[in-house]
Amino acid sequence: MELKQTKMKLFNLFLLSLLVSISSTAAFSAKVGVNYGTLGNNLPKPTKSIELIKTLKAKRVKLYNPDPDILNALNGTDIQVSIMVPNEIISNMSTNQTMANEWVRNNLVAYPHTLIRYLLVGNEILSYMGEADKKVWHDLVPAMRKIQYALKTYDIHKVKVGTTMAMDVLESSFPPSNGTFRSDIAIPVIKPLLQFLKKTKSFFFVDCYPYFVWSQSYKTVNLDYALFKGGVNYTDPVSSLTYTNMLDQMLDAVHFAMKKVGFPDTRIWIAETGWPNGCDVDQIGASAYNAATYNRNLIQRLNAKPAVGTPAMPGAVLPTFIFALYNENQKGGPGTERHWGLLYPNGSNVYPLDLTGQTPISSYPSLPEPDNNEPYKGKIWCVLAKGANMTLLSDAVTYACGQGNGTCDAIQPGGKCYKPNLLILHASYVFSSYWSQYQSQGGTCFFNGLAVQTSKDPSHGSCKFPSVTLS
Repeated sequence: MELKQTKMKLFNLFLLSLLVSISSTAAFSAKVGVNYGTLGNNLPKPTKSIELIKTLKAKRVKLYNPDPDILNALNGTDIQVSIMVPNEIISNMSTNQTMANEWVRNNLVAYPHTLIRYLLVGNEILSYMGEADKKVWHDLVPAMRKIQYALKTYDIHKVKVGTTMAMDVLESSFPPSNGTFRSDIAIPVIKPLLQFLKKTKSFFFVDCYPYFVWSQSYKTVNLDYALFKGGVNYTDPVSSLTYTNMLDQMLDAVHFAMKKVGFPDTRIWIAETGWPNGCDVDQIGASAYNAATYNRNLIQRLNAKPAVGTPAMPGAVLPTFIFALYNENQKGGPGTERHWGLLYPNGSNVYPLDLTGQTPISSYPSLPEPDNNEPYKGKIWCVLAKGANMTLLSDAVTYACGQGNGTCDAIQPGGKCYKPNLLILHASYVFSSYWSQYQSQGGTCFFNGLAVQTSKDPSHGSCKFPSVTLS
């Protein structure tokens, strides 16, 4: 009788723990979040932004800095928040416990009714390759330890400490079973990081973008494979695992890399993923149609019950932040950088999206089919962007003309493009002239947001604008 009672008690205890585990996993898996970047001069105020985040049904939000206005706007909501220690202060913090304590007090303790649950120390630190940057690599885990101790000092136990990594922390990712961390960081940086994450039961936060893999290898990587559209499989020749999409392949490469250094059970958190909704003429595949397809299919997978996981991590819950909340017009680089948003700056949807996955994909309104899934071939010009900041225009023209090589000869008095003598017209000529000469050397058609590419010839009369030709 006693033996039966003991067995029954053990069974009930097991059943209770199982139910608690299932319950917590289900609650955890349902919270897809969004990255809230602020590199735009036309974005809504934080209070409005938080209301817009709620319309997306986002349950988590990641901030790239602990902005007081945003943290106050999140006060009293049920949205879990991730904040970030800036890269610039990591080295100082790594040897200064008082600094870590003050940072936690000012940016976390000061907001008792904001659900800050994740504290990320730095953003893609291991992707910076300068000599000074490499010093920060080795300061990363010590800074994380200082932050963890600061949380303990303030009796805070519900906040996980981590850091974000880009996929370039891997020196090999194909096939996934060959996933391997770079030799310059695997033992001195990654291994101590994974030891910290294991001890604190935290996550390996990774930024994972199938778009970049596809756009750089569009001739060999099927677009449907990158967009979760099915019909394309890949079998890893070593593990014999079969993949149906690029994201799983990338995540498993990270998993196998962690396994190689002795940490096969570290949980992965997708810190950034998404698909751009627009791009420059010389880029491919960025459109509202493709972005909606990627994110909608992704969200269905993330919210599946039971959890799908990946081939190497079946059933694993993959918490995720979608990138990004807004199209941000002050980000540099190619046009895709300014077109990752789920929302336009005026708050309207780039395409409708429900982050809970409860809205059937078939119920969304149709979107125009993209016309840039193949590279553009022909001439491109660089012209003044619509809505450009006119107060910066004169300096941009002066800079371009200062590069010499006859860049601005045609807009000088008597030149074929001098008349009409208007700065806004001269600027478009100068931008095209500059870009046509320096594009092959890394020159861009951006000019701090003043310029944009076009496939429409802006030439007029005898004024012929120089161009870049893609073939």
